[in-house]
Amino acid sequence: MKLFDVYPLYDVTPTKAKGIEVWDDNGEKYLDFYGGHAVISIGHTHPHYVKRIKEQLDNIAFYSNSVQNPLQKELAEKLGRLSGCEDYDLFMCNSGAEANENALKMASFHTGKSKVIAFTNSFHGRTSAAVAATDNPNINAPINKQQEVTFLALNDFDAFEKTIQSNEYCAVIIEAIQGVGGLDEPTTEFFQFIAKKCKEHQVVLIADEVQSGYGRSGKFFAFQHHLDTERSRSVQPDIISIAKGMGNGFPVGGILIHNSFKPSYGLLGTTFGGNHLACAASLAVLEVLEKENLITNAAELGAYFREKASEITEIKNIKGRGLMIGLEFDFEVAPLRKRMIVEQHMFTGSAKNKKLLRFLPALNITKKDIDLFFDGLKKVV
Repeated sequence: MKLFDVYPLYDVTPTKAKGIEVWDDNGEKYLDFYGGHAVISIGHTHPHYVKRIKEQLDNIAFYSNSVQNPLQKELAEKLGRLSGCEDYDLFMCNSGAEANENALKMASFHTGKSKVIAFTNSFHGRTSAAVAATDNPNINAPINKQQEVTFLALNDFDAFEKTIQSNEYCAVIIEAIQGVGGLDEPTTEFFQFIAKKCKEHQVVLIADEVQSGYGRSGKFFAFQHHLDTERSRSVQPDIISIAKGMGNGFPVGGILIHNSFKPSYGLLGTTFGGNHLACAASLAVLEVLEKENLITNAAELGAYFREKASEITEIKNIKGRGLMIGLEFDFEVAPLRKRMIVEQHMFTGSAKNKKLLRFLPALNITKKDIDLFFDGLKKVV
């Protein structure tokens, strides 16, 4: 048997990693400024993370959700406190796509409707309703296209108001910072507007924080950059989807469901979601984020990164927030990205926007690491 060929692969075989440093099977060292699609939030093999998982593995690695698991309650309490989302309930699953599936399912249960509003260049996953709400026809199979999804341009107030007035929609799903799409953002005024209209029309507002959450933007969630001036707090989604940085490489995801939604048995379910190892990994991430002030670090180093980027004339635009940043050039970056790996031994990311180079490192990088990145970038640019 051979592997089903679904990804073009660089000729690098990592065998060991620590912090942002990765070594291949030949002993060559690379610097990881991509974090495996923004997954590595506290650095590869962080000692506290490794200790937490090893200790849990010595006790119990897994049992299903038919028994008590106090680790889930501990995680929910800590996540609520650190994120400022204490008036939400946590449901755990295994990935970002699964998180968005469950978010959309909850919205449909809650409203009794099925149509969804999503946005141009969105990416919400590769399964069923999540991929139907993803603006990429190439990854939507005919079975996915049975879902009814309306795609609108970000920040188009008139189109949004006209669409939502039909009262046919169960949910609006939006990334506070688009990931795969290329780091475009809704304005604060637009985010406020859609939140207000969702409440008026009893439509569930889902914030997809799968990539932008867990401190990557310089706040715990990226939607928290957008203030609701009437209530002196950030815009409040009904459901928030999380994954990627949540487990620092361990497969875990979840949704935060506002406590105005009433649960019932059978509404949601999962075999592996919230297992003991997943909880240990997720708790370790939160503990490191808090102890090492990594959200503040993401905000400060994001500003430093922008300063350094402004010195390179070939960079035409800088997009994103915190350590979720894109550098836009006037040429396609695929050859540049390959040279960064081959010549400079640095991992970076791409986007649907082929002229955008993405920078998504662990949140505990330093100014020295950023200096090294720009030294390498200058050499290949």
